Amino acid sequence: MKFEMTKYEGGWIEVIVGCMFSGKSEELIRRIKRAIIANQKAIVFKPQIDNRYETDKVVSHNGISIKAVVVNNANEIKGIAENYDVIGIDEAQFFDNSLINIVEDLADNGKRVIIAGLDQDFRGEPFGIIPHLMAIADSVDKLHAICVVCGAVATKSQRLINDKPASYNDPTILVGSKEVYQPRCRKCYNKPIKVLN
Repeated sequence: MKFEMTKYEGGWIEVIVGCMFSGKSEELIRRIKRAIIANQKAIVFKPQIDNRYETDKVVSHNGISIKAVVVNNANEIKGIAENYDVIGIDEAQFFDNSLINIVEDLADNGKRVIIAGLDQDFRGEPFGIIPHLMAIADSVDKLHAICVVCGAVATKSQRLINDKPASYNDPTILVGSKEVYQPRCRKCYNKPIKVLN
């Protein structure tokens, strides 16, 4: 009997999470580029709100980039993604709940979906839909940065306004980079103080 290798036809959801500067976008780009080398049709999406480096690319903090389709909402992803084998989605915390069903449908239809996003907001609380995406994922990788204060493993994103920790009541979403955020370990992270009304 002859053994033949066949292409895996099942879908798959991979989620890459971590704090700011942990290498999430870089890892997403690495996986997409490997898929392209393997002659798989791949595409990357990013939300309109993420305009930090280049508008039409996913760019890591160290400058690695890949072309991306900019979308205003998750519903724009589905129709375009159906024509690809591998779908990358960066900064998934900025999308609404509709992304959950979209990635489930894509995976159920044999697509490999790679999602990157912050698992915690600047308050240290679960960020948007990321916890749900982690729960339905077939694979989850939590990346770490290096604490800028002590050099330990960093898992928190410290938001700084005028060199002081942000207020708990500040808006959850504030797109920024080194000018606003620092990676911190649990010990060096300063939790925003809740202001009682």
